[in-house]
Amino acid sequence: MSAYDHRTVLLRGGEVHSPADPFATAMVVERGHVAWVGSEGAADAFASGVDEVVDLEGALVTPAFVDAHVHTTATGLALTGLDLSDAVSLADAADRIRAHAAARPADRILIGHGWDAARWPERRPLTRAELDGLTGGRPLYLTRIDVHSAVVTTALLDLVPGVRELTGFHDGQPLTGDAHHAVRAAAYAALSPRQRTEAQRAARLHAASLGIGTLHECGGPEISSEDDFTGLMDLARSEPGPRIVGYWADLDIERARALGALGAAGDLFADGSLGSHTACLHDSYADRAGAGVAHLDAAAVAAHVVACTEAGLQAGFHAIGDAAVDAVVDGVRAAAEKLGLARIRSARHRVEHAEMLTPESIAAFAELGLTASVQPAFDAYWGGDEGMYADRLGVARARTLNPYAALLRAGVPLAFGSDSPVTPLDPWGTVRAAAFHRTPEHRISVRAAFAAHTRGGWRAVGRDDAGTLVPGAPADYAIWRTGELVVQAPDDRVARWSTDPRSGTPGLPDLSPGRDLPVCLRTVVFGQTVFVRPNE
Repeated sequence: MSAYDHRTVLLRGGEVHSPADPFATAMVVERGHVAWVGSEGAADAFASGVDEVVDLEGALVTPAFVDAHVHTTATGLALTGLDLSDAVSLADAADRIRAHAAARPADRILIGHGWDAARWPERRPLTRAELDGLTGGRPLYLTRIDVHSAVVTTALLDLVPGVRELTGFHDGQPLTGDAHHAVRAAAYAALSPRQRTEAQRAARLHAASLGIGTLHECGGPEISSEDDFTGLMDLARSEPGPRIVGYWADLDIERARALGALGAAGDLFADGSLGSHTACLHDSYADRAGAGVAHLDAAAVAAHVVACTEAGLQAGFHAIGDAAVDAVVDGVRAAAEKLGLARIRSARHRVEHAEMLTPESIAAFAELGLTASVQPAFDAYWGGDEGMYADRLGVARARTLNPYAALLRAGVPLAFGSDSPVTPLDPWGTVRAAAFHRTPEHRISVRAAFAAHTRGGWRAVGRDDAGTLVPGAPADYAIWRTGELVVQAPDDRVARWSTDPRSGTPGLPDLSPGRDLPVCLRTVVFGQTVFVRPNE
């Protein structure tokens, strides 16, 4: 703990978002925790006994955000390297790849992210021959926006003996499955320690600049590497910045424990993704024969949940398609029959993404105490009747995806994240995406979405004492420049009392589409300032 953490700070003259006092304008922080929240008049009594007084000048103070699903190094590589997420065509992507290769002559491997051929007029990815020409024959690893497939150069394939015999290798098509995982492992192994640390620092600083105080790192043997995971955890312990909670996606729970992970969880794949046609469905895709790929069945899920529960670790699974979600539910239910429902519920096991849900699977999540760790930006990017989900599934099935309102009504705990770099770190944009879901019946209030992106992330790691600005809570907070505060409900189905100022419901920024999102001025983690906007 630094000396700064022991200082007592009074913040006053703003708006403090706190359930302890819906009209609070001031807050005292002491020893890394919230000590008091209240009114401007009462703040006078503290002013002479603190080490620092911060004049908020009308700014808003909220709990810091928690991003409950992040790939930190990959996020940093997208920030410091080649990002194709806004490339408008195959030719545009090619130009960017050529320029990036020319600008990084010393890198042993070139890494890029974010291509989405479904958005390009050519409707196809770059071929290996094209990539070889653009990079001068150097190793290049280039992931699709969903990170479940990749295109690579011949030089990278040559680093992975036997890759052409692995599942997911089809010459002339993007790599998926085992072939993709093998190539990804080789690509990350080729990164220099300097490249990796540079990327991790960039990701943590970027997160802090957006008011994010905690990141849930979702690593694993098929996603990153043990060195990457332990290096990130060490960096977070030694340098100021957002705190890191580590999940290691491995059926070997002793390995996860040895690496310092909170759970053998995160992207432990029950299936793949809709964009890459690898999410596991009960019925075939609408735009291609086949129903995706199942990586775990209910028996494997049950065995893992039992082992994790008995070891005091969280279990968690990546499940997107309806067949994969049902396999996870069936497996967790079988574990509950063996160990007892109370033990399973108290362990707070997680399901990442959980996009294709039915009323039955939603009820099972509530019964089994499963946290839905979800990414509202997925709907903003790919939802709607004209979006990628509708292409893959047909409009009727696509409209059932990401049913946040039904999850909340059933009492399922929600934790919001980005899956960055799949979609960007963007907490207020994430809250907006849930409140203005492309399918109106799935919309939730801004208040509920904000809670899922703050307190929900803490609850997902077993902490009920954090994520709100109340006395005793960790002093993780952000200060924002924003417009008028409102209580924003999706429609008239939300009780009108909650939108009336007399209800004492604390307001939040107006996130209506087209309105400017709040700007982060300062981010504080456990009383320690980790970001200050320049020139403020």
